Amino acid sequence: MSSCQTAEPSHMPYRDVLRLAPQDDVAVALRDIGPGETVHLSDTQLTLVQFVPAGHKFALRDIAAGEAVRKYGWIVGYATTAIPAGSHVHTQNLVAGAVNRDAYTAGPSQEATWELPTRTFHGYRRRHGHAGTRNCVLVISTVNCSADVAHAIVERLRPRVAEDFRNVDGIYPITHKGGCGIPIGGASYEVLRRCLSGIAAHPNVGGVLIIGLGCEVMQADVIARDAAASGVPTRMLGIQEVGGVGPAIRRGIDEVTALLQEVNLARRSSVPLSDLIVGTECGGSDAYSGITANPLLGYVGDMFVRAGAAWVLGESPETYGADHLLRARAANAAVAHRLDAVMRWWEQYTARHDASIDNNPAPGNKEGGITTVYEKALGAVAKAGNTVLKDVLEYAQPVRSSGLSFMDTPGMDDVSVTGLVAGGCNLIAFTTGRGSCLAFGPVPIVKIASTSDLFERMPDDMDFDAGRILRTVPMEVAARQLAGLIVSVASGQRTCGEQQALGDHTFAPWDLGPTL
Repeated sequence: MSSCQTAEPSHMPYRDVLRLAPQDDVAVALRDIGPGETVHLSDTQLTLVQFVPAGHKFALRDIAAGEAVRKYGWIVGYATTAIPAGSHVHTQNLVAGAVNRDAYTAGPSQEATWELPTRTFHGYRRRHGHAGTRNCVLVISTVNCSADVAHAIVERLRPRVAEDFRNVDGIYPITHKGGCGIPIGGASYEVLRRCLSGIAAHPNVGGVLIIGLGCEVMQADVIARDAAASGVPTRMLGIQEVGGVGPAIRRGIDEVTALLQEVNLARRSSVPLSDLIVGTECGGSDAYSGITANPLLGYVGDMFVRAGAAWVLGESPETYGADHLLRARAANAAVAHRLDAVMRWWEQYTARHDASIDNNPAPGNKEGGITTVYEKALGAVAKAGNTVLKDVLEYAQPVRSSGLSFMDTPGMDDVSVTGLVAGGCNLIAFTTGRGSCLAFGPVPIVKIASTSDLFERMPDDMDFDAGRILRTVPMEVAARQLAGLIVSVASGQRTCGEQQALGDHTFAPWDLGPTL
C-alpha cells in the first residue's frame, strides 16, 4: 500500500445490487451480472435478461418508450424504446430529454449532525487576515510569452528550496496560454485578471514574482497592484525592460531568492477551521461516484460548515438537472435567482455553439455507468451536503462567506479548479471514479476514490478509499476518517499529488473568447 493512502480496504462486499431510493425504476449492479442470474433486493427478486456491467443500471420493471426513468429518486432521463424488466439501461435506450423542473419537488434534507473532533488546524496566518494551508512562492507569467522564463527560474531554484528554505512548502510556476490578443476590459481579460490576481493574493502564497514580456495586454503592474494590496510580498519583472530572456532569468533568480528568505520566516500556528475554504471537484466520475465518494464528501462538508468553514461547489454543467436540489436550499430569493440565471446562461451558451449540455458525460463516464447529464448531476451535487446555500459566485470571484457557496465554473477539471483556487479555496477535495491524477501546485488536492478497486489499482494517486462504505464501514465512520485527513492535509500532511511533485501545469483560466 502506498504511503499516501490512509486505510486498508475491506474485501467482503455484502450485496450484489443496490436500489438507491424506493421510487427508483432502476437498480445498480455492484458486480458484473450475466443474463439469467437472479438478484435479490429487500422486497423482491429479479432475473436479468441481459449482461449488466458493474456500476451500470438495470430496469426493475417494464418501462414504456417515452416514460421517465428515476434513479436517486429523481428523473435521470427518458426511455427511447420499451425496456423490459431485467434489461440493461444505458445509452442504447435512455436519453436526457428536456429538463422538466415542474416534475421535481425537493423533499426534506438532513444535515450531518456529528461534530468534528477539532475546531482548529495548523496553518499560516497572513497579513490580510486569512490563513493558508501551505507557504509557497509563485512565479507568475502575465502572458504566454513569459511562461518559459517563469519555468526556468523555478527549475533552477527548486533544489535550493528543498535544502535551504525548509519552511517554504514549494515554489511553483503559474503559467497559461493567454494574456494577449484579447480586448482590454472584455470577458476574457476580466476572467484572466481575476484568476491571476486571485492566485497572487492567495492565502497559501507567501510571496510572488510577476513576470511580463512588456508589450502584452495583461500588464504585470495590474496584477502586482492587486497582490500587493492584499499584503503579499510582491516583485515585478519585465523581460524586454531587463534586456531579454537570459538577463530576466538571472534577475528573476535574485528576486525570488530574496522572497524565499522572507517567506521562510513564516511558521504554522493554530488557526480556527473557519479559515478553511474547501473547494469540491469531481472528475473521471463513474456510477459509484454518486453512491460513495460524493455523498461521503457532502456529509463531511456538513461537518465542516457546522465548524464555521466555507464549502464550495462548482461545475455548473455537471449541476444542471439537479440544480433544483440546491435552489430549494437557497438562503433567500436573491441567491435562488442567481442560481437560476447561471443555469439559463449555460442553456444559451451551449445553444449558441450548437452544443448540448447532455454532451457533458465523457466516454469514460459512460463506460463507468453514467448515461445522462441529469444522472451525473444528481451524483455530483451530493458533494454539497445538505446545508443552506448561502451564495452564488461568478467564476474566480472571491468566496465571501462561511457555509455553502456555489461557483459558476465549467466542468473541465483544471479550469474549474483554477476558478476555485482563484476564489480563495485553500484546499480542494476531489472525488474520482475512473482515476483522475490532477494536482495543483500551491493548493493541496485530496483525492477520494469511489471504489476500493480504484484505490488499490492507483495506489500512488489516491488519498482516501470511499468504496469501503459499500462494504463494512458505516458512512459516519468513513466521514470522520475523511474529515480527519482533510484537517491533517490542511496542517501540512502531503497528498499523493504533492509527494509526486505534480501540479505545475494545472493553472487554466476559463477562456470566454474571442482571441484577436
